[in-house]
Amino acid sequence: MAKEQRPETAPPRAADRIRRSARNLFYHQGIRAVGVDAIVAEAGVTKPSLYRTFASKDELAAAYLRDYEVEFWRRFDASVDAHPGDPRAQILAYFNGLAQRAATTPDYRGCGLTNACIEYPERDHPARRVSVANKRQVRERLVDMARRMGARDPEMLGDGLQLLMEGAYASSQLLGEGGPTRHLVDAATRLIDACVDK
Repeated sequence: MAKEQRPETAPPRAADRIRRSARNLFYHQGIRAVGVDAIVAEAGVTKPSLYRTFASKDELAAAYLRDYEVEFWRRFDASVDAHPGDPRAQILAYFNGLAQRAATTPDYRGCGLTNACIEYPERDHPARRVSVANKRQVRERLVDMARRMGARDPEMLGDGLQLLMEGAYASSQLLGEGGPTRHLVDAATRLIDACVDK
């Protein structure tokens, strides 16, 4: 009896290896700190391979952040989907996941989109444009969630929730597992309670 043959798994394309390597290096070391030489060395490709896919390091950085944004929305939307029609539970679920990631993920570096905004103060930089667009969309979503919770001032509550989110990204890098992020869900709960009539 002939042995069943399994299809060969194709090795990742050069462009995929470049994206994966850039994501790892940019997230853990910072975009400005990582040169093209380090990316091609980790990806096992040549510089011409990189420049055939990405016109510049800046464009590669923007692609990394677009990929990162997809991951962000996947996590955020999973929290929303887990609690249909309950925006309070949705945001608290996201914050609970964020607090857990910050406490348990080795070499956690917060939000790659936030980090890129800090690295690139130039408003027209491709990486900053991706990051700022994401943060504006997050703000809109949080204000909408606050409105659906019945907040007296939805913009204030939405902004407060975003400040807690961004604070968690930063403080987790500075103070680690025992830092303020361990109180993120409780702080968000109290803020919501203070802004929403029962």
